[in-house]
Amino acid sequence: MGKLHMSRRDFVKVSAVTGAALGISALAEPSLAVADDAVDKPVGGDIKRIRTGCRGCGKMECGVIAVVQNGRVVRMEGDPTAFQSMGNCCTKSQAAIQAAYHPDRLHYPMKRTNDKESDDPGWVRISWDEAMTTIVSKFDELQARYGGESLFGMCGTSRVWCMFGASNGMYLWDSPNIVQAWQICKGPRHFATLMCSSFADSWMETVAHPDVYVAWGGASEMSNYDDSCRTTVDVATRSTTHICVDPRETNMGKEADFQLHLRPGTDGAMALAWTNVIIENNLYDELFTKKWTNGPFLVCEDMEPTGWTEASPIVMTPFELKTHLLKESDLLEDGSPKRFMVWDNLAGRLTYFDSETGFWEGEEWTKPTAGKEASQENLAPGFHQGFVIDPTPFNPEIDPALFGEFEVTLKDGSTHKVQPVFQKYADRCVEYAPEVAEEITGVPADQIRAAAMAYGTPLHPEKGYGNGGIQYMLATEHANTAIQNVRALDYLTAITGNYDTPGGQRASTRAPIEGGQMGFANNGSGMPMLSPGQMEKILGRDEIPLLYWWGMWADAAATWNAVLTGEPYPVVGAFNSSGNFMNQCNTTTTWEALKKLDFYVECNLWHTPGGGLCDIVLPAAHFLELSSPRSSQGASGAMGATVKCIDPPGEAKFDGEIIRMLYEYKGIPYNVIPGYPEYPSVEEMLDMSVAGFEPKGWKVFEQRFQEHGWWDCKETEPELWGTYRRYETGANRARNAGGFVGSQGDWLPGFYTPTKKIEIWSTVMESFHPDGEWNLPTYREPPHSPVSDPDMYKEYPLIITTGRRIPVYFHSEHRQLPWCREQWPVPRVEINPDDAAMYGIEQGDWVWIETPYGKIREVADLYYGIRPGTINCEHQWWFPEFKQSGSGHELCAVNHLIDNWARDPHCGASNLRAYLGKIYKATPENSPFGNPVPCDHNGVEVIHDASDPRLKEWLPTYEGRE
Repeated sequence: MGKLHMSRRDFVKVSAVTGAALGISALAEPSLAVADDAVDKPVGGDIKRIRTGCRGCGKMECGVIAVVQNGRVVRMEGDPTAFQSMGNCCTKSQAAIQAAYHPDRLHYPMKRTNDKESDDPGWVRISWDEAMTTIVSKFDELQARYGGESLFGMCGTSRVWCMFGASNGMYLWDSPNIVQAWQICKGPRHFATLMCSSFADSWMETVAHPDVYVAWGGASEMSNYDDSCRTTVDVATRSTTHICVDPRETNMGKEADFQLHLRPGTDGAMALAWTNVIIENNLYDELFTKKWTNGPFLVCEDMEPTGWTEASPIVMTPFELKTHLLKESDLLEDGSPKRFMVWDNLAGRLTYFDSETGFWEGEEWTKPTAGKEASQENLAPGFHQGFVIDPTPFNPEIDPALFGEFEVTLKDGSTHKVQPVFQKYADRCVEYAPEVAEEITGVPADQIRAAAMAYGTPLHPEKGYGNGGIQYMLATEHANTAIQNVRALDYLTAITGNYDTPGGQRASTRAPIEGGQMGFANNGSGMPMLSPGQMEKILGRDEIPLLYWWGMWADAAATWNAVLTGEPYPVVGAFNSSGNFMNQCNTTTTWEALKKLDFYVECNLWHTPGGGLCDIVLPAAHFLELSSPRSSQGASGAMGATVKCIDPPGEAKFDGEIIRMLYEYKGIPYNVIPGYPEYPSVEEMLDMSVAGFEPKGWKVFEQRFQEHGWWDCKETEPELWGTYRRYETGANRARNAGGFVGSQGDWLPGFYTPTKKIEIWSTVMESFHPDGEWNLPTYREPPHSPVSDPDMYKEYPLIITTGRRIPVYFHSEHRQLPWCREQWPVPRVEINPDDAAMYGIEQGDWVWIETPYGKIREVADLYYGIRPGTINCEHQWWFPEFKQSGSGHELCAVNHLIDNWARDPHCGASNLRAYLGKIYKATPENSPFGNPVPCDHNGVEVIHDASDPRLKEWLPTYEGRE
C-alpha cells in the first residue's frame, strides 16, 4: 500500500527532473527536514482514485488522479487520458496535498480589530452572515458617499472560478474599475487580438506538434498559461526545427537549433525583422494576405479620416471610428463608409470589400466544405487531427494589389496618392531589417535571417498550411510596447499560413461547457450593467484612451495613484479575489495605497501579504475541495472537470457560492436564466455549466468524466473546434466576440474587427490615437535602457529582467509549502560569472539589487546562460514565516525596483522587464541588523536553508478541519 503515497523523496526526484540545468547553484542541499511528513505513512481504509484537473498553477488544466485513502488525499498522479498534458504531474501538483492540509489555511471569515499600522491585525472570527452584511453595507455606504467608481475589484491569475474581481464583479456597485493580473498576463494579447483579429486567437495549438517549434520569451518546460511541461518538451524534441528567442539560455533552449539571445525588451524589433525576411523572400501566404487581412486596403494619408459610429465588441461602448483607409463614401456622395477600396490588378480598377455584409463586390459565397484531414505527426493518444478547410479563391476572380501606388479622385474633386496597407507594412518592416535589428537586439543579422527563414519556409508544402505558430510567452507583454509586440508576432504567424491551422494560432478552445477562457461562476447572469457614463470614468482613460474601448480593466498605476491622491476622484474600497498587489506597478507604491483604503476585503486560501491590511478576509476552498467544469483556456482543445475530492476546512466555501451570497445580500438576482432559481445552489450552478453537453446535470457529467477521461473538443464541437480555417466557414463568428458559451454570432466569414479582416492597419488604434504613430506595429525602446536613458545607464549599468519560471513555485504561490520551500528556499538572481567577478560577487552571496525606485536583496546564482550585462531576478517573493503585516515583501519583491509610470500607452501594462539597475554584495556594514540575510522587524532571518526547523511547522494538519 505504501506505493500509493507520495514521499518527500519522490517529490525531490520529480523536482530534480523538472528543474534540471538551473545553473551553478551553491545553495544548501535539501535536508531531511520534512522526512517525517505524515503523508508518507499509510493510514489504511478504502482507496478511491478520482479523476480531476490540477490547479496547482495557472497552467490550462493538467489532468491528474487524486488518490484518496480513508478520506484523505495521499497522492497525485498524472492522468493518462489527459492528452493536453500527456499524463504530466509536476512538483506543484504533488505539493497541492500540502496546500490543502496546510495549518495556515483560513477556516472562517475574520475581521480585523487593530489599526492598519499594527503588525497584528487582531483577527477575530465572525459568521458568514456578519461578513456578508458588513461587506455589502460598507460598499453601499462608500458608493453613496463617493460614487460607485470609488470602488474597485482585484484579481490574480486564472483559476477558473475565483475571478469575481476580474469579471466585472464590482458592477454590483456601479464601478467600472478592475485591477487585475490580466493587464500584464495574457491580457495585452487578448486586448490586441480583439482589436485586430478575434479575441484571444493568440493561443497556439502546441499540442498539434508544429514542424517548427518557436518558444519566445519564456520557459514553458517549467510552467506556462497554456501548453507546458511534458507537452512542450515533447513538442520541442520531436520538432524538425526548434527555435528559442530569449535573453537567457533556458532548459529547453540549450537543445534548440537556433538560440537568439536578444537584449531584454527588444522583442518587437526581432519580430519585425523576421517579418521583413518573410516578405523579402516571398514566404508569406499571398491568398490569405489578400483575402483575409486588410493588407490590400488602400491608405490615403492626406485626406481627413472618416468612418462611422462603432461599438466595442465586448463591453459595447460606442466610439467614433475614423480612418484613413479609403472607402466608397470618400469617393462617392452616396457611397458606403463600410466599403473599403482595393486596387484590382486583373481589371486595373478599384473594387471594394463590404465590411457590413462581409463580402467582396459581387461575391457569391456559400459555406465551404471541401478540405482534408490534418496530417500532423507525433500526436498524443486521445488527440485528433481535425479537418482543414481548403482555402477558397476569390469569386468572382480578382487580384487585390498588395504593393504599388495608385491615384484616386475623392468626391470633393481632389486627387491623392494611395498605397495598400501591406506596402506600408513592408516598408515599416524594412526599418527593422536584420542588420538594423542586430544593432537593437544584439543578435547577429545572419542568425536572425536564418531563424526567420527556418520558420517561414514550408517544410511540407503539400499540407497547405505553415510550419506552426509561435508560442510567445509573457516577456512580450511585460513591456512598454506590449500591444505592438503582440501585433507584430500575431501578424507574422498569420501571413505565414499559421492562423487557425494545425499547430498554429487558434484562439481559446470552443467547448459546449463553461470553465474555459472566461471561467465558471465568477458572476451571475443577473449582473447589472453600468449606469450611463460610468465607463467613461474608468481610471487611466485620460492617459490610455483605449481603456474606454476595452473596458475590462482600469489602469493599475492610475488606480493606485487615485487611492493615494484622490485624483481624478477618491478611490476608497476594494474586493480582492485571490490577487495581490505585487504583480504590477511599483510595489512600494501599491503597498502604501492599500494602507489608505477605507475598506478592503480579500477572499483567499491563506493570510497573504496584502491580506494583512484587510478589514475582512474570507476563506476559500482549495481545488481539491470543489467541483468545476473545465475546458482549455488555450488551444489545447481539452474538456473535463475539477472534481471535489475532500471537504474544505471549517467554513471555507467555493468562490462561486461566496459570489452568489454577495448578490443575495445585495438584493440582486444572481441568475435570470429561465428554469433555474434566482440564487442557485452550487449543485445547480454546476448543472447549468454543463447543460449544453449533459442535460441530465453535473452528477451524470462527472460520472461520464470519471469513466471516459478527458474529451477532445474536436469531437464534442466538430464545427466550432474540430474544423480549421473557421474564418472561411463563419464558425469563427458563431459566438460573440469573446466566444462565450451560449452566445450567438452571425456566422459570417471573417473576424471580429470593424473591417471583418485581420487588421494589419488597425482602425481602432487609429481612432483612439489619430496621430497615426501606432496604426502599424512598431518598436520603441524600453523607457530606461542603455539607448533611451544613457545618463541613467552610467550609474545603473546592468539590464534587469525577471519573471522566469521556477519548478516548485508559481508567481507568489507555494512559499509556505515545505516540499517546495526546501527545494528553493530563497530568491535567486542570475548573473553571468564574468559580471560577478567584476563586482566581487561569489556563488551564494546575498546581494543588493538597486534602481532609482527601490532596492531589494536576492542570492547570487552564477550562470553563463545569462547575457553579460543582464541580471535575471526572481519575482513576487514574500515570507509567510514572518508574522508581520506585509510578510516581508519589501525585502525581496522585485517590483519594488520598477518605475511606477513606465507602461504601455495602449493597455497600461507595466514595464516589468528591461530596465536599468546595479548590483553589489550585501555585507554586515550595508545590511539592517548587521546581517546580509533579510530579517523581519525583530531581526529574525528568513528561511534560507532546507534544514530550518520552521519548515516543520507547515507540515499538513489533518485534524480540526470540521
